[in-house]
Amino acid sequence: MAEKYFIGESCLCISLGNSISQATSSAVLRLYAGAKKSQLSGRLDVLDIVPSYTSLAVYFDPVLADVPAVEEALDEILAEHASRRGSGGKAPYVRRKKVVLPVRYDGEDIGRVAAHNDLSTEDVVRLHCKGAYTVAMIGFLPHFPYLLGLDKKLATPRLERPRTHVPAGSVAIGGEQTGVYPRESPGGWNIIGTTDPELLLPLVPGDRVVFERR
Repeated sequence: MAEKYFIGESCLCISLGNSISQATSSAVLRLYAGAKKSQLSGRLDVLDIVPSYTSLAVYFDPVLADVPAVEEALDEILAEHASRRGSGGKAPYVRRKKVVLPVRYDGEDIGRVAAHNDLSTEDVVRLHCKGAYTVAMIGFLPHFPYLLGLDKKLATPRLERPRTHVPAGSVAIGGEQTGVYPRESPGGWNIIGTTDPELLLPLVPGDRVVFERR
């Protein structure tokens, strides 16, 4: 069941639970698509709409916004979501892109991922390329895509000591997630390869990502 609450005076949050799962993320992305559609039509007058794995944050100007109208619009989106879910209808998705990321699988931690999962490095590459990934959210850096869809056979704990410098374009695995660093930054995920970070710029939540070996 959805829970709605305020975070400060300028953010209204809709939470769908506390556990990360494909089902919950898909539900959040459906709400996100509905909210973006309402925003583009002018029905939902807000500054930004930000999905996470389990919730949707809607930011508005606390002085200029008609907060009751924002709540009403979100209630309509929630009602439509519940109705479509109950009837088996499709959600009002915005158009999703498919982005192919060519990867050079030369990361310094690919051997660690292989050893942890009793695989060969070729197995790691094959399984990583085989996955169909969805951009669940963007963060902790601008354009950093958190991707759902990693094969559980590749799940690997984060490094005990995060690096102070991870190169831009690093393709990495952290736990049961995979993602790509858009620029140099600190980080504790296992680096398995590199790609062109410029390819991350057009990604938005709900897009699909495919990794291809180059």
